[in-house]
Amino acid sequence: MPPGYGVPDTEDGALEWAAVAARLEAALHFWMATTRPDGSPHVVPRWGVWLDERFWYDGSPDTIHVKNLNANPKCVLHLEDGGEAVIVEGVSEAADPPGLQLGARLAAVMSAKYGELGYAPAADAWEGTEAGGLRVFTPVKAMAWFEFPTDVTRFRF
Repeated sequence: MPPGYGVPDTEDGALEWAAVAARLEAALHFWMATTRPDGSPHVVPRWGVWLDERFWYDGSPDTIHVKNLNANPKCVLHLEDGGEAVIVEGVSEAADPPGLQLGARLAAVMSAKYGELGYAPAADAWEGTEAGGLRVFTPVKAMAWFEFPTDVTRFRF
């Protein structure tokens, strides 16, 4: 961060990853930024779950964001709150079929989060050769703060 932002040069007060991961696990709404083939940005809201240190969500291969990711899997995932910010850079790729154990875990967490909104996938929803549109975002680095500028923290994975 530039010096004028007031971010301390110390590790004191820095966030623990567990606190940031808890925010990702609890969030209902995420924003994902991708890059179009012409270099212009594209941002889309996503539903999904943070599970096993990755973000799992589904999306039709016909959507703009998935087409963008097929050409360039680098993207940014962030939460809605700018005051308590969580910004994660990484890659999103089509997931392999998760198998019934992981599929059941994903379905249970998604149903608990979004069932009242009409989204409750079955445990075998992503079985088959293309995993039914299931995608997985793997983090590369992140930045978060809950009390800017005192606890701005960077993470690398």
